[in-house]
Amino acid sequence: MEGKVLIVDDDPDMRFFLEKAFAKWGVPHTVVGTLEEAKERLVEDTWDLLLLDYRLPDGNGVDFIPKVRGIRPDMVVVIMTAYGSKDLAMKAIRLGAYDYFTKPFKLEEMEIVIRRGLERARLLHEIKRLHEEREGEFRWEKIIGNSSSMREVYRVLRRIEDTDITVLITGESGTGKELIAEAIHRNSRRKDKPFVKLNCVAIPEGLLESELFGYERGAFTGAVQRKKGKFELANGGTIFLDEIGDMSPTTQAKILRVLQDKVVERVGGTEPMQVDVRIIAATNKDLTKAVEENTFRQDLFFRLNVMSIYLPPLRKRTEDIPLLVEHFIEKANVKHHRRVVGVTREAMRCLLTYDWPGNVRELENLVERLVVMKEGEWIDVEDLPEVVKSGMKDMPKEERSLPEMLDDVERTLITEALRKSGGIQAKAARRLGISERSLWHRVKKLGIDVEWIKNSL
Repeated sequence: MEGKVLIVDDDPDMRFFLEKAFAKWGVPHTVVGTLEEAKERLVEDTWDLLLLDYRLPDGNGVDFIPKVRGIRPDMVVVIMTAYGSKDLAMKAIRLGAYDYFTKPFKLEEMEIVIRRGLERARLLHEIKRLHEEREGEFRWEKIIGNSSSMREVYRVLRRIEDTDITVLITGESGTGKELIAEAIHRNSRRKDKPFVKLNCVAIPEGLLESELFGYERGAFTGAVQRKKGKFELANGGTIFLDEIGDMSPTTQAKILRVLQDKVVERVGGTEPMQVDVRIIAATNKDLTKAVEENTFRQDLFFRLNVMSIYLPPLRKRTEDIPLLVEHFIEKANVKHHRRVVGVTREAMRCLLTYDWPGNVRELENLVERLVVMKEGEWIDVEDLPEVVKSGMKDMPKEERSLPEMLDDVERTLITEALRKSGGIQAKAARRLGISERSLWHRVKKLGIDVEWIKNSL
């Protein structure tokens, strides 16, 4: 077993027993007798697992769990007690404990729990490291994906990060348009200024103008005081107009004026106000078609479409699904205090062959639900909803075959290994546990651009 364990127990006999057990297993450990001592040790040093007794001189271990989470959010906590009850066990798990067992216990049982807990800690550290590496490479913190289509998105994002260019983001609902807009703002010169969001569909047409531009006191019934609009609130920063394709022609005309003249005027007001705002817009509609049908102004379309970013649907970048699933499992584990490790190979095949009409948002919601409901460590086929398991029958004709999708997964794993190895194929082969010749054949077969990977590091 690998890892470092902090043991908290005040019983001399139990301390002696645990000391002997951990020494036998070869696991580095420290034993303390109070919660105060444990708190000091948690602050001073790093640990992989906390073995915590329930009854202690200065409190109980279960109520101490939230404090542990505040100091070490990823700490694996195991509770042991001589006062076992179902309610106490459920409370411990709900507060974030990894496992719970009662005294007296068999040494073999505890060894299994500790071994699994340390493996859990190792996986959490590895996932965190991988995400830090990925964030360091792309500097687009929350965007997950390594497919060719997402690499094109990254390329555009890098080119515009030091500009104030107006951006139009297109793509189906659930593809992550708002996430891209936030990333553009966070990596721009305006990152220390406001980022203001407005969903144009969520606001009734009669209220949209006042939301955008604000209003003066007495401008209409109920306007008892002056209110700033979104453009004023975003002054100096960025405004994100989501689903802009659903705006009425009247509101479109007023947005055009802001783009042209950089001025806004509150409803009921008479004094135009100068604003310095970068506009990022998004839509799931075909604005070119909307212009042809005269439902969207051509001049506004040209003003918004200075730089266009297209986000592909998830069914067109299935090689990103394993990375996304890993990310969403980690996120759900932290949010709901769960301990799911991953998805079995068979379950992943189902996820890869499903059509994902709701795109990334649908995948995230499903993974969160699966993590909450899962009692074990691995999500398997039987945990998946029927629509995902039987998704093949509803797939469009142009959907790729299972072998092609599995090639995408292999391509993602090889690309990740090459990135971690600095583009050196010999090192990547060792990471993957295959020969250099085997890796070379796979690189050629899958069309992986090793030079591009080296240049992007």
